[in-house]
Amino acid sequence: MTLKGKKRIMKNNIDERIIWLNGKLIEANEAKMNVMTPSFQFGANVFEGIRCYWNSEKNALYGFRLEDHYKRLMHSIKLFQMESQYCFIDFLSSLKEVVIANGYKEDIAIRQTVFIDGDGSWFSKGPVGMFVAPVPKSRRKFENYKPITCKISSWERISDKNISPRTKTGANYINSRMAQLEAMESGYDSAILLNDSGKVAEGPGSCLFIVRDRVLITPNINSSILESITRDTLLILAKDLGINVIEREVERTELYIADEAFLCGSAMEIQSINNIDGYIISDTNIGEITKKLLMKYQEVFNGDDLRYSSWLTSIYDK
Repeated sequence: MTLKGKKRIMKNNIDERIIWLNGKLIEANEAKMNVMTPSFQFGANVFEGIRCYWNSEKNALYGFRLEDHYKRLMHSIKLFQMESQYCFIDFLSSLKEVVIANGYKEDIAIRQTVFIDGDGSWFSKGPVGMFVAPVPKSRRKFENYKPITCKISSWERISDKNISPRTKTGANYINSRMAQLEAMESGYDSAILLNDSGKVAEGPGSCLFIVRDRVLITPNINSSILESITRDTLLILAKDLGINVIEREVERTELYIADEAFLCGSAMEIQSINNIDGYIISDTNIGEITKKLLMKYQEVFNGDDLRYSSWLTSIYDK
């Protein structure tokens, strides 16, 4: 079912949404996969979570840092040793095709997943398929902004000693799942994982920043973290805003005496933390530097700061 000739309307109901699956546009509730695929059985897939933001004044929908997302996706495919036929052009064209088919003119999130199809086993390298699934997801709004509480997890963050955190694969997220569930069952909103050296790594599916004495600090890239695009974005923006930035190992107890702390990622954008293990970080909803970064981040992905226009890809080409 290619949906050619069908009326393009906005898809807000999950039963009406269209996804891209192996070269075809299909209704989301018609998408079918063999439950015996290595992807379904063993998490043999790699993916990107991508955001597109609607600028009503410019009547434009912008994909944010697509080139960087696809570069990371290609790295994940390589590390996962997938026999993939997909390239950058395939990634971009499929994303545009499915977003246009849904008629989205609002903020959206997109899951773009490359997976091992067929009836193979956990060590299979192919055949390889792909799906692209967009859903509405609004940007963070200040009027209902709420900080979260975090617990240091008893689960250790994965490392290059076992399965590389640089590979954005579905199976890696079981590590985050265990930490998140433990935190929630203990009465916290989320978790922070330590690495195999006992240093701070990241949150479940998110990177971590703290502020101490007006210095922005984040665990370095060798701290068993994902090479996060949002993290990289905020490092660049902070330096351009004149904020002093340090990438280094972070000790657990530094979190307890931080002036500000926040998690970040494509899905959550920037999420402030006001309590870690019962230690109060801040009594405000969002700290001064955290808010400054979030406001600039929103200006950038909305297309309002032309200095960063190279990060934006227009989905509805004019």
